[in-house]
Amino acid sequence: MDYEKLETVMRRLALQAGDVIMDVYNSPDFEVKSKSDSSPVTEADEAADALISAGLRAAFPHLPLVTEEQAATHGQSVTSFLVVDPLDGTKEFVQRRGDFTVNIAWVLDGSPVRGVVYAPAQGRLFYTDKGGNAVEEIGPFDPEIKGAVRPLRVSVPDNSALMVVASKSHRDQATDDYIAKYAVKDMTSAGSSLKFCLVATGEADLYPRLGRTMEWDTAAGHAVLVGAGGDVVRFDDHQPLRYGKVGFANPFFIAYAPGVDLKK
Repeated sequence: MDYEKLETVMRRLALQAGDVIMDVYNSPDFEVKSKSDSSPVTEADEAADALISAGLRAAFPHLPLVTEEQAATHGQSVTSFLVVDPLDGTKEFVQRRGDFTVNIAWVLDGSPVRGVVYAPAQGRLFYTDKGGNAVEEIGPFDPEIKGAVRPLRVSVPDNSALMVVASKSHRDQATDDYIAKYAVKDMTSAGSSLKFCLVATGEADLYPRLGRTMEWDTAAGHAVLVGAGGDVVRFDDHQPLRYGKVGFANPFFIAYAPGVDLKK
């Protein structure tokens, strides 16, 4: 893999997709449809997916591509592949809350090793550079020219005063019960893959997810977090969260900064 090319292409496509998404977001009205699983989808999801998919297939024609909005890609059996969620946090998008992201990742042998997470409404861009290190680029952003970046590093957690981030749209009693096992200093909520990035920047120490997610929801944020020194493990046995699973569905998981005393 040419990781310099991958960084350039993923970053550019994420920014271009973000522009397409914001055009819809800032329009006075847009249509919201329901997919077969009853989850919402908008013209922004579809337009961003078309842009990203075409760009990845042109740049890397021989690599498998799995994307949320193309059901035909979901039947593959792959362990190394490009994976896309063109608009993660559609519920936040529809409600105009701003916590939505563009996600593109490269999974190698079951592990997400490169990724980009772009939150266009918040003006935050996170990605792994060609060496796999996580950075946040400082805007304004030019799709063709990389700007100044700051390296990301997870926090050194204090287990007597942890910072926790949890889902904004999918919070439930099971999640609250699990968080109650920790000594929590403060807790925040966020939508989409931004939760991984908040752990990567050190703004949070722990993100537990006791709910349904798919690999395209998590791969890019997972890669950014690993590039910042963090990790993501299965909730049940604390083993690494792997990718390329049949159907691409995830088990419950925990994203965290090493040093957190993980609870069962």
